[in-house]
Amino acid sequence: MQRHEIVLDPEQAADIAKFETQLAAYLDGSLPEDAFRVFRLTNGVYGQRQGGTNQMVRVKIPYGKIEPAQLDMMAHIADTYSRGWGHITTRQNVQFHFVPLERIPDVMRDLAVVGMTSREACGDTNRNVQGCHLAGACPHEVLDISAWAQATHEHFLRNPLVQRLPRKFKINFSGCATDCGQAMFNDVGVIAVTHQHEDGTLEAGFRVFVAGGLGANPHPALALEEFTPRHRLLETIEAILRVFNNHGFRDNKLRARMKWLVDTMGWEELQGRILKERAFLVASSSWPGGVPELVEKHGDTAAGVAPATAPTPVGQGVNVTLRRRGAYEAWEDANVVRGNAKGTVSAYAWSRLGDVTSAQFRALAQIQRDLDAEVRITNRQNLVYRGLSEEQLPVLYDRLAAIGVAEPGAELARDVVACPGADTCNLAVTQSRGLASAIGEALEEAGLAEVGGVRTNISGCTNSCGQHHISDIGFHGVERRANGRSAPGYQMLLGGYVGQEQIHFGDKALRLPAKNAPEAAVRVVRRFAGERQAGEDFRAWMDRAGGAKAIAEELKELDAFPEYEDAPDFYVDYGETGPYVKEIGESECAT
Repeated sequence: MQRHEIVLDPEQAADIAKFETQLAAYLDGSLPEDAFRVFRLTNGVYGQRQGGTNQMVRVKIPYGKIEPAQLDMMAHIADTYSRGWGHITTRQNVQFHFVPLERIPDVMRDLAVVGMTSREACGDTNRNVQGCHLAGACPHEVLDISAWAQATHEHFLRNPLVQRLPRKFKINFSGCATDCGQAMFNDVGVIAVTHQHEDGTLEAGFRVFVAGGLGANPHPALALEEFTPRHRLLETIEAILRVFNNHGFRDNKLRARMKWLVDTMGWEELQGRILKERAFLVASSSWPGGVPELVEKHGDTAAGVAPATAPTPVGQGVNVTLRRRGAYEAWEDANVVRGNAKGTVSAYAWSRLGDVTSAQFRALAQIQRDLDAEVRITNRQNLVYRGLSEEQLPVLYDRLAAIGVAEPGAELARDVVACPGADTCNLAVTQSRGLASAIGEALEEAGLAEVGGVRTNISGCTNSCGQHHISDIGFHGVERRANGRSAPGYQMLLGGYVGQEQIHFGDKALRLPAKNAPEAAVRVVRRFAGERQAGEDFRAWMDRAGGAKAIAEELKELDAFPEYEDAPDFYVDYGETGPYVKEIGESECAT
């Protein structure tokens, strides 16, 4: 790659030059570890459990939109600096692990060549701005939020306001109440809505939700006001961020997220401060009022609904049913979305555990070029091809099948989501990826992998990077003590849900040995599939079945460890070879 022939964006060139300077100072001992850590995190570089110079680099992909040259660059980075593959996150980023610290400037330079950055992907900053992966192609949307998400990303990237916040700050966009963008558990969640005025006229705009969060203490986001007009959206978001910057708890990082201000300040006080901040924001020299120029240029008109067409249902709880036999037919039933007024269709490429090899990245890029399609990354660690014709679907399927990403996975039980876990993360206490793989295999063996309407999410600790709180079946890693030994275990939760401007956090069911968690998942999916009524989602079935505790009673015998001599594998985590040891490194999440 001939980088010397490329003229980089001046701001990115300045970022890289500064990183090289600070890295040199750190390596020669003149820049203290604590200061460099904060600087490193702000640039999207995160330490790993393995220590030394091993680093994770997180690449921001605003609202998941990615181009062929960028997919090719992901392949190049995977091969040149990492392990030959990248990992899609639940926040539409791509992460690369085991990157040598000394090579980070080269990674940053390569990203800049294709208009990508890791800037503010970690640390106490405004993180990657998420958006619904079907925005602009969804028959259910009120507005296409794509340009709004991009404008928000551009407004806050390198903005002085977000360089040293009390804690990380997350913004999500959804184009309708279905909330595929998952606005309901973020610091700012934006949902496009239609407002009816007193004279009966209708106006498309937004409902802004504030102070949501997952982690060990999940909080639902709260509606700031009934309706926020389009021309006031960006200033509303900035007002929220300014209040957080001014009042967040800088002395206690464990209680520094926006959600804690609701507990300490009270909702009415917090709401009042935000609205007052917005009222006077016009005095700011950087006032972001009005409809952003980028939105004016690209538009935000909804995709609309094709006449005489029943749009494909989307969102959590949708009961996808495979009605036809055959590999292509099953993929089409599960992974294709139809019904927008443009007459185009969208189709998912299923990425097992969110992992994509360099060969797959390159192939995905070439498919995108050949089909002249748009691609977006989803928050369930998959990719979706959009703007397709019906005639292109068999071609797409064949090309995806050739690289192993054509399983019918969208909204089916096999689509298990997991964080990286103890493979690389300092805070994880279990190998969440190993459990995700084991659950997927157990569902396949039980003939339940293609049950629709049930999501499973796994986190290696309570911090919920795997979003276990908002899935139908959730697991988070815990240390267990059994027969005088440490052993890997999980807390199982049931009934998490986000959608229709609502959020339910999963209810605790029971704790399990890690090696029994797959059987527990199989039993719950089997019972759900056998007992649900027509149109009934998982949460409704669970409530009808007596709730999480009642379901857990039927799994109680799984919460038992055999003697070590009888089953030593119960005391070894997935993918490990030696006895389980709970090892927690220094948290960079709270740095």
